[in-house]
Amino acid sequence: MSEVADRLALPCPSCSPEFERAHEVLKERGQMYTVRCTECGHVHKERVEPDETVAVDVVVSQDGDSFTATVEAPVDETVATGEEFILDTDEAIMTVRITSLELDGERRVEEAEAGDVETFWTRAVGNVGVNVTIHPRDGRNNETRSERVHVPGDYEFVVGETETFDNDEFTISGIAVRADAEGYYHDKLDHDGDTVVAKDAKRVYAWDEETTAWSAW
Repeated sequence: MSEVADRLALPCPSCSPEFERAHEVLKERGQMYTVRCTECGHVHKERVEPDETVAVDVVVSQDGDSFTATVEAPVDETVATGEEFILDTDEAIMTVRITSLELDGERRVEEAEAGDVETFWTRAVGNVGVNVTIHPRDGRNNETRSERVHVPGDYEFVVGETETFDNDEFTISGIAVRADAEGYYHDKLDHDGDTVVAKDAKRVYAWDEETTAWSAW
């Protein structure tokens, strides 16, 4: 899951031979790295052994469908639900978010070392489909409809703002937040200016701007 970073923690023979300091990676050739100490600027070469890795099964949920893949992860790397990583498959390279970690015996946990995990349960968050419930402004409940819009995962939905997708124009009145999303003060947001990125939105509620009034909540 993790790749060699542009910085490494290493002892510096000039200013810190016994304790690790942050080093900027200048050049990489196999396991030999040319690095520069960010404390004193000393440039030196160090051999960096690759982390021991383990292949972990990944189940990806995307728009109601699912498929399986595998990912290589450092054995001792701590992983947790809510974390995102890049998954490279034969079909595509995508960003996924961990929704559950399965250990042996089908035990589910929220955090573990990768070497103990049998399956990462995930959902795709790079590009997502978001359900939108659109209410008519004139109160005709039987004409409430549900649409699905496809947007980048970081697309922002803002309560009080008007959106246009294809032939639909609607003003957002509220947003239900997914259970695996973090950083929101409530699981349903309905104050003007409240913002939820698409990958965290479970459902968007809106008024139809093509009809001419009751609360979406």
